[in-house]
Amino acid sequence: MLVQEMMRSPVVTLPPDASLQEACALFTGRGFRHLPVMEGGRLVGVLTDRDLRWATSALCPEPRKLEDPVRSAMSQPPITIDPLDPVEDAARIMREHKIGCLPVMDGPELVGILTGMDILDTLIKLTGVSLPSSRLEVALDDRPGELARLTAFLAERHVNIHSILTYPDADRLVRTVLRVGSSQIRPLAEDLRQAGFRILWPRPKPWSR
Repeated sequence: MLVQEMMRSPVVTLPPDASLQEACALFTGRGFRHLPVMEGGRLVGVLTDRDLRWATSALCPEPRKLEDPVRSAMSQPPITIDPLDPVEDAARIMREHKIGCLPVMDGPELVGILTGMDILDTLIKLTGVSLPSSRLEVALDDRPGELARLTAFLAERHVNIHSILTYPDADRLVRTVLRVGSSQIRPLAEDLRQAGFRILWPRPKPWSR
C-alpha cells in the first residue's frame, strides 16, 4: 500500500506569520493535530498541537504568547515523504523520528499529509480485521516452501485468506498471522496441528490437550 492511497488531501495549512491563536482555533474547532506551514508556496515547517501546548506552557524556557507567530513554535525543517513511497516506510520514519505526521511532497508541491491515525487505518486494512474473519497464527520454519505448504493446506479446505503478515521471532521461526474466512477456527487449527503445524493461536482448549 502506497502513501498516496492513505494520505489526507487537500491539506489545511498555515502561513508562518499567522498567530498561535489562529492555530489554536483550527486545532480545537476542526480537530486537527498537525498543520503544515507554507510560505510562498514552499513548505517551511509543521505545527502540532503538542508544539503549541509546549510553546505556551509555563514549563517552556521561553514561553510564547498566543499573539506570537506560528514560526516561533513550529518544528523545522519538516520531515516529508513521497506519495509513491510504501506506507511501511512512512511508519518507520515516523517511529525513528518520534513524530506524528509526514507532509507528502510531490516534488516541490504539498499534496497531502499522513498521520499516525492513517497508519492505524492502514494496519486495519492490511490485516483484514474489518472483514468477517477469524485470526490464525502459525509458527513456520524459516525455509522455502513453508508458507506455500500452509496456504495449500487452507486452499484444499476452501478457506479464503484475507490477509497474511509475517515476522521473525527470537527462536528463528517465522510467525505468520492470517485472517481467514472461516468461523470454525478451532477445528481448523486442530486439523493444522494434526498435519504438523505449530499453531500459536487459537490455543487449544485445556480438555483438548
